[in-house]
Amino acid sequence: MAAITMAEMWTTVGSTIASFMFVWTIIRQYCPYEVRHFLEKSMHRLMSFFNPYIHVSIHEFMGTRLNRSEAYAAVEAYLSTNSAKSAKRLKLEMEKDSKKIVLTMDEYEKVTDEFQGAEISWVLGIRSPKPVGNGNNSQPERRYYKLTFHKRYREMIAESYLEHVMKKGKEIRVKNRQRKLYTNGARDKYAYPRQPLWSDVPFEHPARFESVAMEAEKKQEIIEDLLTFSQSKDFYARIGKAWKRGYLLYGPPGTGKSTMIAAMANLLNYNVYDLELTAVEDNTELKKLLIEITGKSIIVIEDIDCSLDLTGHRKKKTEKETEDKKNEEEKKQTDLKNREGKGFSKVTLSGLLNFIDGLWSACGGERIIVFTTNYVEKLDPALIRRGRMDKHIELSYCSFEGFKVLAKNYLLVEAHPLFDKIDRLMEETKITPADVAEALMRKSPREDVEKSLSKLIQALEEAKKEAATKKAEEESRVLKAPAKDDSPLQDKKETEEPQSLDDGAAT
Repeated sequence: MAAITMAEMWTTVGSTIASFMFVWTIIRQYCPYEVRHFLEKSMHRLMSFFNPYIHVSIHEFMGTRLNRSEAYAAVEAYLSTNSAKSAKRLKLEMEKDSKKIVLTMDEYEKVTDEFQGAEISWVLGIRSPKPVGNGNNSQPERRYYKLTFHKRYREMIAESYLEHVMKKGKEIRVKNRQRKLYTNGARDKYAYPRQPLWSDVPFEHPARFESVAMEAEKKQEIIEDLLTFSQSKDFYARIGKAWKRGYLLYGPPGTGKSTMIAAMANLLNYNVYDLELTAVEDNTELKKLLIEITGKSIIVIEDIDCSLDLTGHRKKKTEKETEDKKNEEEKKQTDLKNREGKGFSKVTLSGLLNFIDGLWSACGGERIIVFTTNYVEKLDPALIRRGRMDKHIELSYCSFEGFKVLAKNYLLVEAHPLFDKIDRLMEETKITPADVAEALMRKSPREDVEKSLSKLIQALEEAKKEAATKKAEEESRVLKAPAKDDSPLQDKKETEEPQSLDDGAAT
């Protein structure tokens, strides 16, 4: 009897559903669009009144230009971790600027997440476009993520969870991205389509701080400074300062300034923008280049002392300069016309200073500006003052501690009987890390550790002899130079002294 009752019940339910579908079909066919639209909205409101769950959609493309949504990309990166662990149907993707293969959830796959005790589900859906004309689709299918959660977690999801997803997703994207080395160069302004201001190649420099030939204490100080900067977004906002920091790397050639920049980029996972000032037309183009630079980047101007006429100390005006002002202005205008005709850059010191810490420098965030120079004394003080170049790092000649780093990198040794002799020679002479590295570089498979160290000892002894010879030549030039007291006044004094003696004798 119970089985019959159950069968009758299912028959009644089926009949009711069939009747409802028939009535709904008739309504959709014969009722005006406005009536159907009203009924659909009323149905959705009725269902949402009894449904305790809230849905949030995040679409892949937004706006009329169909630009890919940053929020969608962040959610995709965030869910990639959970998808690889729990989803049964996965999709292998590798974006253009990504260095890693990413497994993401396939269409209509569901992944759950937990946050502060709330269970949250994500579903990847597809919205097919409406057919037009002959039934062909004029637009591709559009994907979207649907976030579902209980309505009692509405406040927590809106205020905390979504911010957490965006932050973690962006961090994963930065970690997975293929870092780039950008440079600006000569381009045709009138070309169509318009040429980009920056051209790029993958940044694959292998330098790490572990391999930099420097004292461990100084190296750790630089690392901590960089990491503190990268984690100080809220601090910079609180003190009202643009989120950027300047580093001045100075020292003799061959002391590892370029290697230091590569190590900084690899530590922070930043892109590198190598700015060639001589290729910048004027200050306006310099600002345009700045606008195009993304966050999490290092802007590098190497050998700033050789870039344009930006390195001379500003001179005080004298009376003679005031009198010759007119002639100087005429000469300046002539030089300017010649430079314009030859295509020289018109970037000024003022334009570069505004580039570093003016109003335009605040567009974007998390940027490091690095200047390198071999002759820091040639730079204008305004260019390297604190606030522009916040940290000055001297990269000098190789120390014994730096040598041990190179010996470990090149020869895989941390101790050897020849180390004591090398230590004594390094205290007596100066040699750059580049010269040490060249001496330790194996030129053939037959070279062993002892032979490589012997080559370094020979290089140190030659550098010592060369320094001694140079010093002797300088001392010889000083001795041969005329004395400072050999002047007409001194000669006159010497001729007058015998006269006074004669006077004394006569007395």
